[in-house]
Amino acid sequence: MPASLVLLADTHLPKRAKALPDPVWDAVEAADVVIHAGDWVDEVTLDALEQRSRRLIAVFGNNDGPGLRVRLPEIATAEIEGIRLAVVHETGAAQGREKRMDERFAGFDVLVFGHSHIPWDTTTPSGLRLLNPGSPTDRRRQPVCTFMTAVADAGALRDVELVPVVRT
Repeated sequence: MPASLVLLADTHLPKRAKALPDPVWDAVEAADVVIHAGDWVDEVTLDALEQRSRRLIAVFGNNDGPGLRVRLPEIATAEIEGIRLAVVHETGAAQGREKRMDERFAGFDVLVFGHSHIPWDTTTPSGLRLLNPGSPTDRRRQPVCTFMTAVADAGALRDVELVPVVRT
């Protein structure tokens, strides 16, 4: 049975925004699995996502304090509809990322990461799909804030979409 996914990272609440935008919450509540690649900053957002998600897979980021680090791992792994998934906050510089992640995450199909606030969607030489959803609250040098949606279905990741956050 296909599973709908929401990919988030770098929410930085309440420093970059007071709350997650409504379109993000709408997507979270409709999804089968929510994946957060770190830099929450506050535990309130983690509590809310745990309550409002059917399933949450998450890690801490470099801006997350002791309370979040106690509750979340640095690397999370899961299998979703036959897809071997890993989540980490930082992957280092863009140059050479594919080779480094091939070595570090051998045996996985998808790696979700954050840190840069820059959306990323590439596939490594070994076939590992690298996805960074950007940030739904802090666009930095990007034209808009973003998150991603996708569908996990029978060992394949399909319908990966970068979703611009339009505040209502």
